[in-house]
Amino acid sequence: MRLLVYPHDLAIGGSQINAIDLAAGVAAAGHDVIVYGVPGPLVSYIEERGLKFVPASPLRYRPAPSRIAQIAAIALRERIDLIHAYEWPPCLDAYFGAGLLGVPLVCTVLSMDVMPHVPASVPLIMGTAQLGREAGRIQHGSVWVMEPPVDTERDNPAIDGSGFREMNGVSDNELLVVTVSRLALDLKLDALVRAIDAADLLAEHFPLKLILVGDGASREALTARAHAVNLRHGRKVIALPGSERDPRAAYAAADLVIGMGSSALRALAIGRPVVVQGEQGFSEIFEPATLPLFLEQGFYGVAEGSAGAARLASQIEGLLRDRERMEELGHFGRQVVAERFSLKRAVDLQLEIYRNIVVAPPWRRLADSLRSARLALTVEASNHHPLRKRRKKHQEQELLTAAGSGFWPPSSLTNAG
Repeated sequence: MRLLVYPHDLAIGGSQINAIDLAAGVAAAGHDVIVYGVPGPLVSYIEERGLKFVPASPLRYRPAPSRIAQIAAIALRERIDLIHAYEWPPCLDAYFGAGLLGVPLVCTVLSMDVMPHVPASVPLIMGTAQLGREAGRIQHGSVWVMEPPVDTERDNPAIDGSGFREMNGVSDNELLVVTVSRLALDLKLDALVRAIDAADLLAEHFPLKLILVGDGASREALTARAHAVNLRHGRKVIALPGSERDPRAAYAAADLVIGMGSSALRALAIGRPVVVQGEQGFSEIFEPATLPLFLEQGFYGVAEGSAGAARLASQIEGLLRDRERMEELGHFGRQVVAERFSLKRAVDLQLEIYRNIVVAPPWRRLADSLRSARLALTVEASNHHPLRKRRKKHQEQELLTAAGSGFWPPSSLTNAG
């Protein structure tokens, strides 16, 4: 097969890395694969994986007329058999671009919502069983479930993290907690603020250091919050060293990882114990008792929002006080990821999905196309409206100040749920 893979963007992120890793696996199985996207930091990773890259035009609106035309031209020139888009904006571009030539399309959605912008006739690959059921109720096309894969050969417990500890001034007696994440407002900021506040609580009792690996729009505000914590304790409790295109050493250096989605899975593959975060105060330790929960809803969750930082601090404290349990959870996590989330298993499943679609491509419905285009244009216009931008900035400041304006006292650890 000749395939065109179109990730959401080429900034550093779990969905994009999954797209590239799967594309490389499909290419290794003997298929011709081209990766298409707006140039970003992951272009070098595409080249490292031996894949051909075609740059997309930078126009922001979706569906983007220039990219629709580009995709049609690539599909014609390269005799593309199937286009695989990731998340709804690339899906729309590819839908209208591929539709000009009748090229089959499949879309992977790893976000935590079933977006209405995807035409109902498009076959979908969803990241969790829960989202797969939701999508199946509204899609006319086929829906498969495939959890985000991990390259368990590249991400393994033998990786040496000592250089990362040394580079970031982490001494042998310090307990290192690591988060690898985009420093973004949407989906991420709530969890990042709670991680900082939990570290603030624990620093009273442990030689703990929290390192937030990543970059993004909220970095300045998070740095200011971290600086306040460091001043309060008279030492560098929290550090934000920036992004790492290859964060494996950061995971390997950690005594404990806090994360969600693909980041949590990569940490488990490297054999680290993990506390999974989500939104509105959600956090749970990955362990045998919570495995069914995460298999159902993905490595993420939503809670009621109360005492989130205190709960997270209590979970971290329980692990840091029991090194034997941490080691056991690291072994357990590696075993689960190797058996269920391996890249090889995902590539085999994805190739089977490709063959099903190419043999029997779905019918396209004009009404679905018009509805999706209208919704997308409405969302993009709203995203670029000055009032929305001001509202998002206010939301960021409100979250950064309200959740920790009076940091929870250390005594709250005793009664945290």
